[in-house]
Amino acid sequence: MPPTFAVGSLVTARGRDWVVQPASAEDLLVLRPLGGSDDEIAAAFPDEVETASFAPPQASDLGDAQAAGLLRSALRIGFRSGAGPLRSLAGIAVEPRAYQLVPLLMALRQPTVRMLISDDVGIGKTVEAGLIASELLAQGDAKGLAVLCAPALAEQWQQELRTKFAIDAELVLASTVSRLERDLDLGQSLFTKHPNVIVSTDFIKSTRHRDDFVRYCPDLVIVDEAHTCVAADERTGSQNQLRYELLKLIAAEADRHLLLVTATPHSGKEAAFRNLLALVNPKLADADLDTDTGRRLLAEHFVQRKRADVRHYLSTEDGLDDDRLKETTAFPSDRQFKDETYKLTPAYRALLEDALTYASERVTAAGSQGKREARIAWWSAIALLRSLVSSPRAAAQTLRTRSATAAAASAEEADRLGAPLTWDSAENDALEGLDAAPGADPGDTPGPLAELAARAAALEGPTGDAKLKALITHLKALLNDGHHPIVFCRYIPTAEYVAEHLDGKLGRHTVVKAVTGTLSPQQRIARIEELADAAGTDPDARRVLIATDCLSEGVNLQHHFDAVVHYDLAWNPTRHDQREGRVDRYGQKRDVVRVITLYGADNGIDGKVLEVLIKKHRQIRKDLGISVSVPDEASTAVTDAILEWMLLRDAKPGQETLFDLEALQPIEAEAAALEQEWNSAVERERTSRSRFAQRSIHPQDVAREVIEIRQALGEPGEIRAFAHRSLTALGAILREEPGDGETRTPEFTAELSGTPAGLRDALSPVLGGGIIDRAAHLPFYADAAVARGEAALVRTDPVLGALASHVLNAALDPHTDGARPARRCGVITTDAVAVRTTLLLVRYRFHLTLPSRHGERQLVAEDARLLAFQGSPRSATWLDPEQARALTDATATRNTDPLFGENTIDRILSQLSETEGHLAAVGERLANDLYESHRRVRRASREIVQGLKVAVHEHADILGVYVYLPAAPGGTA
Repeated sequence: MPPTFAVGSLVTARGRDWVVQPASAEDLLVLRPLGGSDDEIAAAFPDEVETASFAPPQASDLGDAQAAGLLRSALRIGFRSGAGPLRSLAGIAVEPRAYQLVPLLMALRQPTVRMLISDDVGIGKTVEAGLIASELLAQGDAKGLAVLCAPALAEQWQQELRTKFAIDAELVLASTVSRLERDLDLGQSLFTKHPNVIVSTDFIKSTRHRDDFVRYCPDLVIVDEAHTCVAADERTGSQNQLRYELLKLIAAEADRHLLLVTATPHSGKEAAFRNLLALVNPKLADADLDTDTGRRLLAEHFVQRKRADVRHYLSTEDGLDDDRLKETTAFPSDRQFKDETYKLTPAYRALLEDALTYASERVTAAGSQGKREARIAWWSAIALLRSLVSSPRAAAQTLRTRSATAAAASAEEADRLGAPLTWDSAENDALEGLDAAPGADPGDTPGPLAELAARAAALEGPTGDAKLKALITHLKALLNDGHHPIVFCRYIPTAEYVAEHLDGKLGRHTVVKAVTGTLSPQQRIARIEELADAAGTDPDARRVLIATDCLSEGVNLQHHFDAVVHYDLAWNPTRHDQREGRVDRYGQKRDVVRVITLYGADNGIDGKVLEVLIKKHRQIRKDLGISVSVPDEASTAVTDAILEWMLLRDAKPGQETLFDLEALQPIEAEAAALEQEWNSAVERERTSRSRFAQRSIHPQDVAREVIEIRQALGEPGEIRAFAHRSLTALGAILREEPGDGETRTPEFTAELSGTPAGLRDALSPVLGGGIIDRAAHLPFYADAAVARGEAALVRTDPVLGALASHVLNAALDPHTDGARPARRCGVITTDAVAVRTTLLLVRYRFHLTLPSRHGERQLVAEDARLLAFQGSPRSATWLDPEQARALTDATATRNTDPLFGENTIDRILSQLSETEGHLAAVGERLANDLYESHRRVRRASREIVQGLKVAVHEHADILGVYVYLPAAPGGTA
């Protein structure tokens, strides 16, 4: 007859201690390692398992005054399965800011989570969605996850989920689906084989793949950039229509959790906004949002904050004077704009004039040949102009390439083919393929274009290209100031040309690489990592990234770059904002992001675009605190007016050159119309921000949960002290990093070469593998926004987790080789106490019954507490929790004789059984507190509160015993 084991009991198997889990049966035990995470759960037969009891501390295992604090911190940091209502927070590798908990608490108030998360660009919508997803998965309310996103962002989502939330998700893209399908069993769907997936929205929206996805879709779906997946009316593009149809099918399942994520939910198109809201709640499609009823309904599902709202989310301004609630979020405070001009060289100016004369003649002649021919000539002329002002290489390639519009069968088809390649529409949500240089050859007059192409190619380099020469000057200034800039170009040939001519001209410590649409999304990320690694091996190195707009949306670049140069002026300022948003976001180390915009003073269009579009956009962002997209039709009208004047101008007496822009009444009229329409959009956005402001949860509502979470997980000061003390005890050399007041600097840097091999082996995987061999210096930052090869002083950082596990394992195993910073016993003589005081570090195990829409879920969780008493265990006077915690800060004021200390601790240990009654009472009280905490989070619905139970396991583990003796005057205690 096999032995039986109670749920929550301690057993030993395979050389390790385990806790029996609720899913166990008589013939098979489900076990989680003591202090481990759910990811380490294993199964064992009862015959393989033996009952275990946690070994008490031994009097011979004495440590110094720091031992209690280090062991306690190591234990709390090492927990990956918390007992609190937010189950996932113990196991994630990011410390959420207070404002990022708001969407999570809103979600937990809904039986089925349906939310639209619309916080401003760069403040952490991915983290907010990840928090909700990890909590739903941890609580069992969701069994699987699907993220729908652009293919260029799929790998970034995969990395974020894996490294921050311990969620492994398979990539389902056009490039991976064949491999995935080869591993399927007959009749099996890859969405049942892989419970967590990241799916290309554009791949899965086609009817060929959509039906299988909808049939086997996971019960939790996150939709990134959700504004690209709604249709305002039948005129909306076919791609948006297909995405919208897909989301409607997903949302039709009433029990499916759905998170829509976008920074631009309401861009002036009320119908599109209503369609977006209807996906989370059909009642919002026609609800009156100007009434209290409508606003309350909206507030249940919609959260929208701008950066200024969250910079100091919890502060005394909110009526909260608790220091534990005060926090500042690591956003850059501003963008510093500088517009730098250049003038064309005489040869380049002559080339541009000749090319435009040719284009003007073509457009004029085509006007009499029919509408189709006129549109082909028009788009060819625009392509020629854009390429000429971009770079000589882009110009040469455009001049040698047949226009995509040449094959158009109608004027409408010519517009459909030509517009995406030349205009920078705010609605071009898919930037893939749009950085290729367009063609200008209409197909019937290659001779003149070939001669112009040869002239363009001859102008390559700083001598013939004043724009490139100006870029080199400004980049040198940025690099000398310690910046790592990104240079954004419009076309692939321009980016490759710039990278080629910068190589070797910016100093031997500067590494330059280009990323364009010629690379796959995975190759782009790899190229950026190569650049970061190449610069990282040289402390004086600077990195310069040359990129096209394939990197301007969604990709996080703030850890490696801190300045932006617009080499090519976009004709829609939304593109500029997207480019700058890659580095101006949460985690940027610079307080101010530098932005340089290069523009031609005499090329006929740059100056006007800058004045009418770019500067206006900046001013709106400064005044409103957010960006407002320029209306596409109005901005197109302005640039059309400029181009028409340039290409269809009449000869005027006194007009000396093509670039004399005086008396341009049509341009000024369109600019005035644009400003009026843009101002209307600004007012709509200002009104919508007021109408739709997040009112469901206020700072006061989240305050208590923030305090309890941080108390349970460890305060920042405790984490820093633990890292500092344990690393020092393990042989690391710590160096404080002086700040320069401008960039975010590490709290300290640890040189790890002298630490035990076991610690370096534990750290190597979480730092990327092998990094300790290449660089023994590890910087520690105060906040959680760190890059690869860096550590954050937060308990959920993988580096801190590995360090805590090493310290805890060394303390519990007296046979560990090398240093043991934490010990399970200590006798400290100190002025901090007046009578003998004993501090106990106690670990409790709790049985939780958590109701959900899938039924009850049984869990076993752990927690640790410090308990202290005065006198002997038999006649103990117990102290309150704050007094107990304060003992960990007590320092020895006199030496304690080792033999006396061992005898003292031996007497205390022999009487510890007398404390069992008090420990049990504390456990019951903690169980009641946990119950109330769970109930408070679940208070929205009686259904999910009913059945909630929390009970403490009958035996608590005493991990550490520390005796504090009053210092005897005049000598050794």
